[in-house]
Amino acid sequence: MTHTLDTQGTPARGGATRCADCTDGLGRPRPVEPGSWRDRIRQKPGLGIAYRVGVFVVGLLFVLLGLALTVLPGPLTIPPVLVGLWVWSTEFQWARRFFVAFRRQARDAWAHARRHPVSSAAITVGGLAAAGVVFWAVGHYDLVDRALAAIGG
Repeated sequence: MTHTLDTQGTPARGGATRCADCTDGLGRPRPVEPGSWRDRIRQKPGLGIAYRVGVFVVGLLFVLLGLALTVLPGPLTIPPVLVGLWVWSTEFQWARRFFVAFRRQARDAWAHARRHPVSSAAITVGGLAAAGVVFWAVGHYDLVDRALAAIGG
C-alpha cells in the first residue's frame, strides 16, 4: 500500500488516500485520512478484509430487514434499508451512489406523507390490520399445513 505523494515526494495531507487503485470487486475502498482508525485497519490485510466483510454483512442485515417489512404498508420499509445503505456507503463507493438516490426518494415519500397525513395514516393502519387478519387466518385455519398437504409435502 502506498501513500499519495505531493509535488515534493512526501506523503500528501488532507484528502490523501491509501491504496487509491485497490479494488476488490465490490467497489473501491473509500478514501481515508492517513493515520486514521480506518487507515490502521487497512494496513493489516486480514483485518482490512474482515472489516469490509463485516460492514457488508451489517448493511445486508438492515437491507434484508427492510425487504422483510415490505409486507407491511407505508414507510416502514424505508428506515432499515436506508440504514443498511448508509452502513455500506461508509465503505463502498457503489453504495454511496445508491444511498444518495434512495435518501432523496425517502425524503420525497416522507414529505408526501406529511402533506397527506390522514390518508397516509389510514393506509398504514388499514394495511397493518389486513396483515394481522392474514396472520390470524393462517394460524387459525392451519393454512400452511393444508398447503403442504395439497402439494404432497
